[in-house]
Amino acid sequence: MTRYAEVIGDPIAQSKSPAIHNFWLSELGIEGRYDHCLVKLEDLGDYLARRRADPDWRGCNVTMPHKLSILKLMDRLDPLAAQIGAVNTVVREADGTLTGYNTDAPGFLEPVREELGKTHLFRMARILGTGGAARAIIAALAKEHFVIVLAGRDPAKARSMLDELAPGGEHHAIGLDHFADATDFAFDDREQCFDLVINASPLGMTGQPPLSFDFSHAPPRSVVYDIVTSPLDTRFLQDARAAGFATVDGLSMLIGQADAAFTHFFGARPPRDRDGALRQLILS
Repeated sequence: MTRYAEVIGDPIAQSKSPAIHNFWLSELGIEGRYDHCLVKLEDLGDYLARRRADPDWRGCNVTMPHKLSILKLMDRLDPLAAQIGAVNTVVREADGTLTGYNTDAPGFLEPVREELGKTHLFRMARILGTGGAARAIIAALAKEHFVIVLAGRDPAKARSMLDELAPGGEHHAIGLDHFADATDFAFDDREQCFDLVINASPLGMTGQPPLSFDFSHAPPRSVVYDIVTSPLDTRFLQDARAAGFATVDGLSMLIGQADAAFTHFFGARPPRDRDGALRQLILS
């Protein structure tokens, strides 16, 4: 029998997680495999019941729309997952119980860690989207002393998320459509500031409507970050580069969050010195 893990969601065929984990397994010479599995929301409980009975199943990564719903199906939660209120990694313990983790938060921060190591007079993040991934991003950036502007279809939901995940800060909740039209706002000098503009929604993903964002809302020298991985080079990122902004794609976060998950599943650290080859494989 071969130990295995997988990623679940709906849709799931476009996931790049199997390529990442199977590359690492091959590089390390570990016998195992990593699959993808389509799981409908109404079948989530049955899926976990079947898998927890299989000693070869080491766990799963969780993508939309299950990151919130799966929370109540865990036997225990890692403290970070409990704080964020979303699970993206499920680990089967030796006794068949399930522990929920959130590796999205550290995975999101990984590509900007070097910049975060610098001293800034002010940090602001404009986050577009209010789903499970956004929850992890809000919690991560609040700890890094960002002022957060959270944009969602329902501003009241955005406000509630900020109050829950980043209490005490001078954060702002607005409608997603606020960013669709141009603005003539005159930004002040952004020297020694760090500005992030983040698409944490599925908008722009294959099969989803496009994200409407006018880059007059992005302060000079902003870093534009899209967590969508299919397509990897989204229209949002293309437009950002055309407007002169530095960009981070969703594969960066995906690899970062997969790092911790791989260690949970297979008991070894992934060979991160091979990230260049991994990227080439996925992009080929």
